[in-house]
Amino acid sequence: MKPDSTTEKPAISTWTTVKRKARKILYLISFLVVILLAVFIYWRYFYTYSEGYRAGLLQKFSHKGTIFKTYEGELILSSVSGRSNVVIASEKFFFSVTDQNLAANLDTLQGRNVIVRYKQKIAPLIWKGDTPYYVDSVRVR
Repeated sequence: MKPDSTTEKPAISTWTTVKRKARKILYLISFLVVILLAVFIYWRYFYTYSEGYRAGLLQKFSHKGTIFKTYEGELILSSVSGRSNVVIASEKFFFSVTDQNLAANLDTLQGRNVIVRYKQKIAPLIWKGDTPYYVDSVRVR
């Protein structure tokens, strides 16, 4: 007996095979793009590039922003002092604060010498601050 022609499976065309392989390659490329994008975002905005301490005079601390209100501060780092403790050469260290309790503490310390601990990111997130330096603790010097 010959097999019935209606029960035979039709041969898979080459075009269908090419479409399947192209779809698999497209899914693989999409997956790799998503993974690379996630790694890039983590590295750019969440990876801690450096951390350390800065000591100086807390000159300014404010809560500012148009859409996203952030806490921003300015520390004067004195490098050379003259007679009678007058700062001759200095540089400014700009930083952001994300913790409201720490911001309230820093607001009361304006005009005093402090030591701040910071973490530096590669780039700032706009809702976390203007600078890539995020202060997470402070103590009076």
